[in-house]
Amino acid sequence: MADDEDLPVVSFGNLMSEGTTLSRRGQHDKALGCFNDALKLRAGDKHCLITRSKCFLKLGDTENSLKDAEASLEIDKTFSEGLYQKAETLYAMGDFEFALVFYHRGRRLRPDLHKFQLGINKAEEAIVNCIGNPSTVKLESKEELCFVSRQAESKKDKQKQQNKPTKDQKQMKKQSPKTEHQLLGELYADKAFLEKLLKDEDLMQSSTRQGIKVVDLVLGGISYLNHRRDFWQQQKPIYARVYERKVLRQGRMQDKKEKPSDISRSIAKNMEDIDLLLARGSAEESCRKAERMLKQIQTWSENDVPNKNELIGNLHSCIGNAHLAMGQMEAALRSHKMDLDCARQNSLTDAESRALDNIGHVYARMGRFQQAINTWEEKIPMAQSSLEKAWLFHEIGRCYLELDKAEVAQDYGQKSLQSADEEGDVEWQLHATVLVAQAQVKLKDYPSAIMNFERALEKAKLVPSEAAQNGIIA
Repeated sequence: MADDEDLPVVSFGNLMSEGTTLSRRGQHDKALGCFNDALKLRAGDKHCLITRSKCFLKLGDTENSLKDAEASLEIDKTFSEGLYQKAETLYAMGDFEFALVFYHRGRRLRPDLHKFQLGINKAEEAIVNCIGNPSTVKLESKEELCFVSRQAESKKDKQKQQNKPTKDQKQMKKQSPKTEHQLLGELYADKAFLEKLLKDEDLMQSSTRQGIKVVDLVLGGISYLNHRRDFWQQQKPIYARVYERKVLRQGRMQDKKEKPSDISRSIAKNMEDIDLLLARGSAEESCRKAERMLKQIQTWSENDVPNKNELIGNLHSCIGNAHLAMGQMEAALRSHKMDLDCARQNSLTDAESRALDNIGHVYARMGRFQQAINTWEEKIPMAQSSLEKAWLFHEIGRCYLELDKAEVAQDYGQKSLQSADEEGDVEWQLHATVLVAQAQVKLKDYPSAIMNFERALEKAKLVPSEAAQNGIIA
């Protein structure tokens, strides 16, 4: 009996955290085991089902991914993550019409989640690429959507019974080298290299420092490339830029020197360059390029760029980030406030949330902690996920700690930890636990602080960063 009592108790939250960490590292098979065990402890947990569904999808097991997504919707028909995951899985299976139905359903329930609109865009574009422009078909009313949905369910049930793929059918589809080269493009050489590595028996028997078998990495890479090949065979390349889609939807523009696709591609390329320059440490050049582009776009009409106001706000945000990187705090604050004004004037919720986030960061960097708190507290109702709440509560708590309001800091640290637990995110569990411990030190609650620092150290071992562990020990 004593031995049984000494056995460690594995909680649902721990299994979710471990599974999420493994999945982030690309160890989806191991992550799957954690999610399976978690569901044994809490059968039918809709969040865990969706997390496992995402894992199945990463492994290319669309059938089980779809089952988990549908199971979550049986529990809660209005579960937005379940609708989105079902749509994503159907899209990956090539069932673009049915994916479109669930993207539409999700957008009706959660119009604030931009990912549903992006899903609608890519599904519509995939349908056009496959069968032509379905301009005469519009799914507007609930009756039409429900009818198509019932058709989709009926079709899928028949497919499961009559057309279950055999093991042989699930294996790699053999393509001629010429066809495969056309489909994969530059990635064809990578696939050939990986296939060559498979023949090296000594290498395939070895493992990385993290204990991952090289053969699993190589087979995973080949599997990914095969999925890409099959995907591109189903449809023409999809340009994922939101700007281009919005412009293309306006139809042909007569008597213009530049076509919509040319303008949108130019915008997309410039935005990418601005981001890359900042990421590479060239903040000044990034700022100059964003300012030039802002002046140019302000001269264009909304016929040229349908999302002109959204783009202007985005550029103000880019300029603000560049000023922040250069240490120009007042200039950064001005730019982010212009982004906020633009978002509010045009009812752009996502952009408003982004601007409030950035303004809060600038205030915190300037040491104006109360203003940072006020700004971030305004953003709380806009948080769209537990993970977003986790870091938002953490940042607010840090500011209260800087203001020597340790009790409030502890409260926000606990809120952050609760949100991180809901998401199963180990890294933010770590940050939140450290914040709580630091607040407890200031409150002279040393036993609780020591206990939380020990918990944080255990969390740090799951995060691939020695600095995190050393920081706690120090």
